[in-house]
Amino acid sequence: MFILKTTALFGLTGLAEIVGCYLPHLWLRKGGPAWLVLPAAASLALFAWLLSLHPATSGRICAAYGGVYVAAGSAGLRFVDGVKLSPQDRLGAGLSILAMAIIASG
Repeated sequence: MFILKTTALFGLTGLAEIVGCYLPHLWLRKGGPAWLVLPAAASLALFAWLLSLHPATSGRICAAYGGVYVAAGSAGLRFVDGVKLSPQDRLGAGLSILAMAIIASG
């Protein structure tokens, strides 16, 4: 149950950060409306709160979260931007998740 909770928490944390960073990108680079900054700020606040819910020490969680961020960014590249991932993209994301699992289990 602990692994399932931690995995879900990492997933939600990653989603909150990606949304919080993507919405300003839509505004600044894609000509979206400026009000997108408001839900982006809320999403980044949610991200910070979710990080505080992780059971391990903050340094370990931040280190492990880096792997989740790489994988979430790759997923966004594929499913939001529609870019086909290269074998190097897939390998890098997989290795990042493996590294995250090793760090988080310590």
